[in-house]
Amino acid sequence: MVELDSLDEKATRLFAGKVVRKDLVQQVKVGVNVPTYVLEYLLGRYCATNDENAIQAGLRMVHTTLAESIIRPDEAMKAQSRVKEHGQQRYIDKVLVRLDGSKYWAELVNFGHRFVHIPDHFVRRYERLLQGGVWCQVDLEFMADQDTEGNKARPFFITDLRPIQVSTLDLAEYTAARDDFATEEWIDLLIRSIGFEPSHFTHRVKLLMLMRLVPMIERNYNLIELGPRGTGKSFVFRDLSPYAILISGGKTTVANLFYNMSSRQVGLVGLWDVVAFDEVAGIQFSDKTAIQIMKDYMESGSFSRGKEELVADASMVFNGNINQPIDLLLKTSTLFQPLPEDMQDMALIDRLHFYLPGWEMPKMRNEFFTTHFGFIVDYLAEVMRELRRQSFTQLLDQHFSLGSHLNTRDARAVRRTVSGLLKLLHPSGEFDRQELQEYLELALEGRRRVKEQLKKMGSFEYYQTSFSYIDTETMTEQFVGVPEEGGQHLIGQDPLPPGSVNIAALTDNNTVFVGRIEVSMFGGNGKLRISGEITKQLRQSIMTAFDYVRANARMLGIQQELDANDFHVQVVNLSHTKDGADAGVGLFVALYSLLRSKPALPGLAVIGEMTIQGNILPLQSLIEPLRVVMDNGGRRVLIPTASRRLFLEVPPDTLEKVDPIFYSDPLSAAMKALGIG
Repeated sequence: MVELDSLDEKATRLFAGKVVRKDLVQQVKVGVNVPTYVLEYLLGRYCATNDENAIQAGLRMVHTTLAESIIRPDEAMKAQSRVKEHGQQRYIDKVLVRLDGSKYWAELVNFGHRFVHIPDHFVRRYERLLQGGVWCQVDLEFMADQDTEGNKARPFFITDLRPIQVSTLDLAEYTAARDDFATEEWIDLLIRSIGFEPSHFTHRVKLLMLMRLVPMIERNYNLIELGPRGTGKSFVFRDLSPYAILISGGKTTVANLFYNMSSRQVGLVGLWDVVAFDEVAGIQFSDKTAIQIMKDYMESGSFSRGKEELVADASMVFNGNINQPIDLLLKTSTLFQPLPEDMQDMALIDRLHFYLPGWEMPKMRNEFFTTHFGFIVDYLAEVMRELRRQSFTQLLDQHFSLGSHLNTRDARAVRRTVSGLLKLLHPSGEFDRQELQEYLELALEGRRRVKEQLKKMGSFEYYQTSFSYIDTETMTEQFVGVPEEGGQHLIGQDPLPPGSVNIAALTDNNTVFVGRIEVSMFGGNGKLRISGEITKQLRQSIMTAFDYVRANARMLGIQQELDANDFHVQVVNLSHTKDGADAGVGLFVALYSLLRSKPALPGLAVIGEMTIQGNILPLQSLIEPLRVVMDNGGRRVLIPTASRRLFLEVPPDTLEKVDPIFYSDPLSAAMKALGIG
């Protein structure tokens, strides 16, 4: 017998008939190929109590119903025979409907028959039968003499059909009962409701688990979760709600997702609350316009198809696997690398409201599953569906405002995330400042994770990622980082060894290269060796600077050292930018630092390029490289004097955090970089 705790007692008292012991679900699920919400529909009818005797009696009823009403796929013919012999039968099965000419036909998946007569009024009442199918309680009759299909055996008729869902919902009762729980108790009850025992998880992991429910409670919410296998990414969308559909990896079409122009029927986004893509790496779009339509829909909840402008409120969820360590992925690629090539579209990615870090989620083990009470998931699904009609996006303004780096799309994403969490955890709209602050910081983190990767992939428009919020009471500003992002420390505050210097450069594609030049020397006669995989442009820039050094070694006072040594140069690509960059002045500073055995100033980045005669080339822009240097920990920047006018265009928040050091020629650059000029 399971020992109940205080949370069980409170849940069964305040939500009598609406909670069920979750270990019972695991017991009856063995060998039954139906979603969890179907089983809990039955358990809720017969076992929604804490009386052990009543539970055992209810379990017997559930097992009887499963034996008589749930069809094993290998017993389809036996089920059909039972209808014929008895004349009628009641089953629980997944029902899909298709239109063949002017006639609707139902397919009962486990019943194994694709031509079951169904009255039109059921199809009109439950349109989701036409797209993806619905689990229903179905009454079938065998009427061979009424078969109108000639020689074809189509004698099965649906006489009654009821989708498996809660028939009534009192949202006011739900929100009032919630107020009797402490927030942590309520979080634990929700975690138990999705089948897990909260005592095994940290508070942060529990909040991340609940983020999977936000698309169900928030309209037009776009979520992505990429992480290791076995963490339960798809479980929520497959088993916990009759209003969510999970699309496994494979080809999909615009007609299926959005609108079928030939049949003039809306697709999945108009029929489901959540459309989730599982194994997203395997998704293929047969129509080249699919991505553009998806972008429009994810942005505004509307899309154009032919002459039709259609509106829907389904949330979009993308689940996929990451097959390598996160730190390695961050160094070699981006966190969106698992997406298919068609979806490696920056405009599409920018429409994602939250990136859930799947690598923080534990792999599911048997001991993680709860044996305590949680909501019947069908009841919870109805609550979330009802709360979708409400918006809590403005509640954020009661205590906080958003920082300057969040554009309109960022702010919308953060507000929707906060709204979803508030509806899940505080459906009455009552919460305290600390709770709201916690949800806000999580929302900022999830959106910033998207923007940080776009910054790696794209141009300057994505470089404002210093997300923050302002407490409207104290007017203090707090910045929110991303835990796994090492970008905050690429340019450290500790001095580098002599011969090493950080560089930054704006590339031809308007991305910013951040790197470190490391120069070492050993006995030789003044030769240069460049190692590592670097671009042709970067190599040429280094060689040009070194040629200047050789031609002017006597004037620079380094002739003796240059003649007696060979030099080994390596460029470390810290930002993993694929484009070429300029590094001439950086190479000169690093070489001078090595020969003088003196390190460059801590937190310094060098910007600038030089010709073979030592002339310093003007820069195209300072805004982008200074922003990236600041975001990556830099506090000092060596800048050509000729580009001083560009400094006037730099935003004030950058000017406050980065000290400029101007130079007019390579030697003055080196002297100032070493703090001796």
